Amino acid sequence: MVERLSGVEARIGSVRQLSTIVTAMRGIAVAHSREARQHLAGVRTYADAIGVAIGEALSLLPASPATVNTSGGEAVVAFCTEQGFAGTFNERVLDAVEAFSNERAGHPPALLLVGDRGLMIAGERGLAVEWSAPMIAHVDEAAQLAERIIDALYDRLEAGAISEVTVIHTALVPAGRIDIVTKRLIPFDYQRFQLARLTEAPLITLPPQRLLEGLAQEYVFAELCEAVIISFAAENEARTRAMIAAKDNVSRKLDDLTALARQLRQEEITNEVIELADQADDPAGSTGARASSGRSRRTAQDRAGPE
Repeated sequence: MVERLSGVEARIGSVRQLSTIVTAMRGIAVAHSREARQHLAGVRTYADAIGVAIGEALSLLPASPATVNTSGGEAVVAFCTEQGFAGTFNERVLDAVEAFSNERAGHPPALLLVGDRGLMIAGERGLAVEWSAPMIAHVDEAAQLAERIIDALYDRLEAGAISEVTVIHTALVPAGRIDIVTKRLIPFDYQRFQLARLTEAPLITLPPQRLLEGLAQEYVFAELCEAVIISFAAENEARTRAMIAAKDNVSRKLDDLTALARQLRQEEITNEVIELADQADDPAGSTGARASSGRSRRTAQDRAGPE
C-alpha cells in the first residue's frame, strides 16, 4: 500500500511539472501569434505601396505586358510547421497539396515545402519534396525565409523547369478552424492593379518594362513574406488551442491522481488503526498464554521430582 501511494505521489509531481511546461508553451505561442499579427500590417502596407507603383509603371507602357509562357512545369510552395503540438495543421496543408496535385494528374507539381515537421509527415505520406527549408522561429526571420524561397523559385524559372508557382498555406480565421489559402504567384497577374492616371510622367531611370518586372518581383517577395507571417501566426494560434486542450487534460488527470492519493492515504490510515486496535486487544491473551505455559512447566518439574 505504501509503495503504491508513493508511486501515485510521484506521478502527481510529474503531472504538475508537465502542467508548468504546457502553460509555458501556451504563453510562448500566444506571444508569437500576437507579434506576427503586428508585423502583418506593415508587410501589407509595403505590398500596397508596391501595388501603387505597379499601377503607375503600367501607365508608362503602350500596351499591357505580354502573357508569360506557361509551357513549363508547376511548383507549389507549402507552408507547414517547424515543431509539433499544432493539432491537424500540417495534415490540412498537405491534404490541400495532394488535392492540388491530383487535379494535375500526369504532371505533378514540384513541391517546395517549408517546416521540418511538415517535411516528416510528407515523407510518411510518400510525397516527393524537391526543396525544403525550416520554418521561422521568430517573425523577424520572415524576410530571410522569403528570400530563400525566391532564390529557389527563380533558379527553376530561369532554368525553364517551371513557369507557374502557387503557394498553399493556412489562413488567419476564428479559433477552432483551419482554412487553407491557395494563391497563384506566377505568372504575375497585372490585371489586379488599377492603372494610374498620371497628370505628368514620373521621373524614372529604368526602361518601363524593366521597372515593371522589378516591381513585380518585389511584389512577389512581399506576398511570400505575408504568407510566411500568416502561416507563422496561424501555427502559433493552432498550438495555443492545442495547449489549452492539453492543459484541460492535465488538470483532469491531476484531479484524478489527487483523489486516488487521498483514497490510498485514507486506506493506509484505516489499516494502521485496525492494526493498532488488534495489538491493543492481543496483550491480555498473550500474557495469559505465557502464564499458563509457565505453570505447565513448573507442574512438569514437580512431577519429575528432584534429580
